[in-house]
Amino acid sequence: MNPWVIVAIAGLMETGWALGLKYSEGFSRLWPSVATIVLALGSFYLLSVAMKSLPVGTAYAVWVGIGAVGTAIAAVFLFQEPVNAMRVIGVLLILAGIAALKFA
Repeated sequence: MNPWVIVAIAGLMETGWALGLKYSEGFSRLWPSVATIVLALGSFYLLSVAMKSLPVGTAYAVWVGIGAVGTAIAAVFLFQEPVNAMRVIGVLLILAGIAALKFA
């Protein structure tokens, strides 16, 4: 499988485990905690697989960026976090950084 696809899947899993941290309520709820741990381990594993053929700095930054953007967007819908110009600009800057690293 293409290593960039693997990084993208790992980044989506990172979004899942970041959201899972909220749902687990400090790991006090069993099933959200289990899902969070499984997603985190899966995300780390897939990132490590992708890093076999991608530069570590680029792969890591893209992974973090996907997770950060995905989490920020999902939090708006799931937790009614506010949307304002600065947040949108911040997310767009992260996306620009991801694109720049991917194509560098």
